[in-house]
Amino acid sequence: MTDLRQGGIAILDFGSQYTQLIARRVREQGVYAEVFPCDADAAKINAHQPGGYILSGGPASIYEPDAPQLPPFLLQTGKPILGVCYGMQALTHALGGVVAPAQSREYGAVLIMHTGGDNPLFNGISPETNVWMSHGDRIERPPQGFIPLATSENSPYAAMGDPTRGYFGVQFHPEVRHTAQGTQILRNFIFDVCACEAKWSPAAFIDDAVSAIRAKVGDAHVLLALSGGVDSAVAGALLNKAIGARLIAVFVNTGMLRLNEAEQVVQVFHDEQHINLIAVDATEEFLDALRGVTEPEAKRKIIGKQFIDTFSDQAKRLQAQYGDLKYLAQGTIYPDVIESAASSKKSRVIKSHHNVGGLPEDLQFELVEPLRDLFKDEVRAVGTTLGLPDSVVWRQPFPGPGLAVRCLGELTWDRLETLRHADSIFREELERLGLLRTGTAQSFAVLLPVKSVGVMGDNRTYEEVIALRSVTTDDFMTADWARLPYDLLARVSSRIVNEVRGVNRVVYDVTSKPPGTIEWE
Repeated sequence: MTDLRQGGIAILDFGSQYTQLIARRVREQGVYAEVFPCDADAAKINAHQPGGYILSGGPASIYEPDAPQLPPFLLQTGKPILGVCYGMQALTHALGGVVAPAQSREYGAVLIMHTGGDNPLFNGISPETNVWMSHGDRIERPPQGFIPLATSENSPYAAMGDPTRGYFGVQFHPEVRHTAQGTQILRNFIFDVCACEAKWSPAAFIDDAVSAIRAKVGDAHVLLALSGGVDSAVAGALLNKAIGARLIAVFVNTGMLRLNEAEQVVQVFHDEQHINLIAVDATEEFLDALRGVTEPEAKRKIIGKQFIDTFSDQAKRLQAQYGDLKYLAQGTIYPDVIESAASSKKSRVIKSHHNVGGLPEDLQFELVEPLRDLFKDEVRAVGTTLGLPDSVVWRQPFPGPGLAVRCLGELTWDRLETLRHADSIFREELERLGLLRTGTAQSFAVLLPVKSVGVMGDNRTYEEVIALRSVTTDDFMTADWARLPYDLLARVSSRIVNEVRGVNRVVYDVTSKPPGTIEWE
């Protein structure tokens, strides 16, 4: 079995918010990239024999007490290194150069001029190009052997390098879209400097993953919690390809799904993909548990516990039926792995991620996570290659508790149905204009526990309000409200008020993230 990870790029995270973007940009070139805390063990970082290293940016100043430093082993590997922003400063400091506060900080778009000459990093780059800066320190004196490769108005060393050793540094962020030719700069480092091989593709990943799954589980059965979301769907299709009927998928309908989604899950995975699917309709149990609850976090906890109880009952029954059911499959993806790992003294844990966490102690499972090396866009590409329909592969993000977090106030069947139908109208009209897949990143309706006065015909009404939310984003860390056409918003508003009982007013949310969040709670 070919190791698709061998010879890729190891990325050391010094705390930048853009570190995952570096990995994504490298992966987009067909080369495996993996993110490690900057203080991770050398053996772990070098496990797949990387062809080179990229040092991320970070918020610290290199001379601050406890500021993260370049791991000494990197300079002993003889492999190429690219330092980005703080990573450049860490490389400079480790090699005896001088970093100092800049008289004028550079944030945002900056024009740089590269020096030309024998400069593999800037091969094919325009003499002047716009880049994205975010730094307060700059290189005052580069290490011995380094030459300036690019300058800006405030940075004599906007880029520098020692081509003989394959060491390079850039003061800007080539991974962000605002850097006009950043992808080409990364390509030059990956292929021209590191001589990496482009072998990371959806088809190659599938072959590799299928072999790995078969080697791990042998002849045993595997249990999968299938939500209908992209990650669990692709994990299910991949496992089905690997072990066929020995995969048992359990789908729990909580009653919090969007219109017709429960039926779609059964149609796609049982009827079309021929997966061994057990569908459990637990709508009444969930609504009973949530009766009278309005506080958002309380809703989440109740839904989480109810899901675990329902899933556990099925798992116990299936373990009694299949004596070799000892593996639990999850749709964990790479951002989950990165964000959940409290593995660096320099990084804060963003979230604690659990797909089916909290199972009772008497349910002993070994985890199978076939997608844990993939970003979301890679998961979608694998899903398409496996033959899943676009309606599943391009499903927009949906919160684990479902419509419970978009139905503010008390949850009742009638209010959920009201929200379901309003949300369906909004998504239907977006889809009609081609905006659901490529024009927006996440679009949905929210039912507010607010009533307002309206007039329908000659009658005064006093009914609830629907808020529409639609955002654009590349990474979901920041997001902007989508500038949807007025005609579209007018048509959606008219349809909701006329077709959905109990609603007489529609508003559109024009809050960006930050300061708001994408969801309403």
